[in-house]
Amino acid sequence: FFISLSLSRMDFVFPRVISDFSGGLFKNKFKDIKKFSSEDDFKNYLAASLNQTASYGGLGRGGAMMNREIAPMDMKSANGIGGGAAERVSETNVQVAGIDEPDIVKTDGEEIYFSPSQIFRIWDGRMRILSEEKIQEAIVRKVETKIIKAFPPADLALDGKIDKQGDLLLDKNNLIVFSTSGYYGSQPASPELQRGEQEILGYNVSNPKSPQKKWSVKLEENNSIVASRLHNGKVYLITKSYINEAHPCPIMPLSANDLPINIKCQDIYHPIVPVLADATFSVMTLDPNSGKIEKTVSFVGSSGSSVIYVSENAIYATYIYNESIAKSLSGFIKENNDLFPSWLAEKATKLESYDISENSKLQEITALIEKYNNSLSNDERLKMENEMTNRMKDYYKKRRRDIEKTGIFKVDLNKFQITASGTIPGRLLNNFAMDEYQNNLRVATTIGGQWGIFGGLSGSGTANDVYVLDKNLKTIGSVKDLGETEQIYSVRFIEDKGYVVTFRQTDPFYILDLSNPANPEMTGELKIPGYSSYLHPLDATHILGIGMEGSKVKISLFDVSDKNNPAELDKYMLDEYWSEVANNYHAFLLDKKHNIFFLPGSKGGYVFSYFSRPECPALQKCLSSAEYRLNLKKAISQNSVKRAIYINDYLYIIGDDKITVLNELDWQKVNELKF
Repeated sequence: FFISLSLSRMDFVFPRVISDFSGGLFKNKFKDIKKFSSEDDFKNYLAASLNQTASYGGLGRGGAMMNREIAPMDMKSANGIGGGAAERVSETNVQVAGIDEPDIVKTDGEEIYFSPSQIFRIWDGRMRILSEEKIQEAIVRKVETKIIKAFPPADLALDGKIDKQGDLLLDKNNLIVFSTSGYYGSQPASPELQRGEQEILGYNVSNPKSPQKKWSVKLEENNSIVASRLHNGKVYLITKSYINEAHPCPIMPLSANDLPINIKCQDIYHPIVPVLADATFSVMTLDPNSGKIEKTVSFVGSSGSSVIYVSENAIYATYIYNESIAKSLSGFIKENNDLFPSWLAEKATKLESYDISENSKLQEITALIEKYNNSLSNDERLKMENEMTNRMKDYYKKRRRDIEKTGIFKVDLNKFQITASGTIPGRLLNNFAMDEYQNNLRVATTIGGQWGIFGGLSGSGTANDVYVLDKNLKTIGSVKDLGETEQIYSVRFIEDKGYVVTFRQTDPFYILDLSNPANPEMTGELKIPGYSSYLHPLDATHILGIGMEGSKVKISLFDVSDKNNPAELDKYMLDEYWSEVANNYHAFLLDKKHNIFFLPGSKGGYVFSYFSRPECPALQKCLSSAEYRLNLKKAISQNSVKRAIYINDYLYIIGDDKITVLNELDWQKVNELKF
C-alpha cells in the first residue's frame, strides 16, 4: 500500500499495485463450481477475471518433507547370495505410502534404472562453443536411461539402456519414462531438441538387455505435466494447458499413440465466481500397459500458484485469490471515519456496487483519496501519512484472513469427478501442506509475506494456520497464529499429529494435536537456531529435521514423545552448503533395519546412524531417548551423488559417474561400477 510513501506519490504507487496484486471479483466465501456451457461462456468468464494478475508464485519449493513410512514393495525373484531372493528392496520416498512418484532412480531388486538429469554443456574448458557435431555427440551420450544389473553386488554391470532421459515409474515389467527433449545453449542440435518436446514413453523391460518400446504419449504445445502418480496399476496424470483467450476450448493436452485427446468446453469445471484463470488443469488415468488414456476431468486454475496433492482416495487441486483491492480500501476508509470525510466514505461505498472492472474501481477510489489529499495543508498531510501507516497495519492484521484465500477442488478417484470444493485463508507451501486422514483434509497455510497492496505490511504481519476440513471441504477446526511474523518452511502430518516449522530468524518447531478434528490445538513449541526444511519420522516419538543453520546443512534429531515439550536431542552441522533433500524429498533414504539414513551433498554422499545401539531388534522396546544420537557412519567422496537404495543389506550409492556398493554390516566397499 501507499503507507510507506508520501500520499502525493499515489499516482506512482497505484499503477504498480494493480500489476502486483491479485485482485478479484469475490465474495467472502467460495460457494460452488459448475461446467462451462460453451466456448462463449468460457470467454465471458475470462473477461470477468481479466483484471486479475498473479502475485503469488510457484507450486511451492519442490516439496520439502514426506508424510509416511514407505510400505514394502513387491519384488521379482532375484539371484541372491546362497540362491535366495532379495528380501529387502527400498522404494522411492513418497508422500503417501503405496502411491509411487516419478524419480530418476527405480529398482525392482534385480535391476537399477537410472536416468540422471543433465544440463548439456556446449562450451569447452576455454568457454568456446563446441561444434554442432560435438554437441550432438554429447547429447546422444548423455540422454539415456541406464539399466544396471544390481543384485547380487558381485554381478554389478551395465545391462542395457534406453535412448530417452527423464523421471521414471516402474510397474512390474513396465518402465515409464517422462522425457523432455532440449538443452541449454545457444545452438540447437536438431529441430526436435530445440522445441523441447515433452513425451511419456512405455517400455517392456522384462528383458533388461533389450527393452522394447510399447507406447508413447506426446504433450501438445503449451501443455506440460504438473504431477503424476502410480497407484493400483494406474498412472494418474495432471496436465496444465495454458489458455488461448481467442479459443479457450476445447483443449487438446496430449496425444496417446498418435490419437489426440480432446476435452470439450462442457467438460471443464470452474468456480462460479471469477478467479485468476490462465490455465486449464486436466486429471487423467493412463494404462501403463497400453498407454491408453481412460478417464479425464478438467478445471480452470492459475498456472503459477496451484498446488496438487494426491491421496489414496482423491486428488486435491488449489488456486489462490484475493478480495477486491477497492473493497479493502473502501473498508479501511469506512472503518476510520475520523480520518476521512463522510463524503469520501459514501462515494467509496457506492463504488463497490458499480458494474465496472476492478481496475476501474481502483482508479476511481484512488482519484477520490488523492482529491482529499490535495485539499489538506502540509501539516495535515504529514499527520495523515503517519496515522495511515499505523492504522493500516492494524487493519491488515485484522482483515488478512479475509483478503488472502486459497480455493480447493476435490476429485474423487472412484467416481473420477469433482465432488467437493472449499476455501481457506492464506496460501500453501507445497503439496505436503495438505494431508488426508480419516476422511478429513488437514491444510497448513501462511497469510501475508507477499507483495501487493499491503506491501511491507504483509511481510511483517505474517501468520500461519492449520485448518481441518471435512469430506465436503468445509472447515470444522483450526489452529491459528503459529509463528507470528514468520512463514512456514516445512509441514508434516502423521496420523493425528501435525508438525510445523516456521522461520524468520529462529526455527520454531510446533507440535499439533489433531486427534479432535473439531478442536485441534498447538500443544508444544521449541525454538532453536536455523530452520528445518525437511521433516521425516524415525519412529512414533522421534522426528528428523534437515535444513540450514547459517551457511551449512543442519541435521536435527527431535524427541516428540511429550507432545507438550518437544526437544532437540542432537544436531550435526554438515560441511556442505546444500543438500538436494532440502527441496527434493526423493533424494532421502531411510533404512530402519540398520537405523541409518542417507542424504546427498555437493561433495558426496553421507550415511548417518540415528540410534546408538544398532543391534537393538525393536526400537520401541529399547532404552530411553538417551540412546538416540546422530553419528556419521560413512562419507562417500563421489562426484554428483544423486540417490541411494538398498537391496538386502547392501547400500548402493548412485552418482552420475559411478555406483558404489557398501555392505551395511561393516560399511566396507563391496563393488563399484564406473560409467
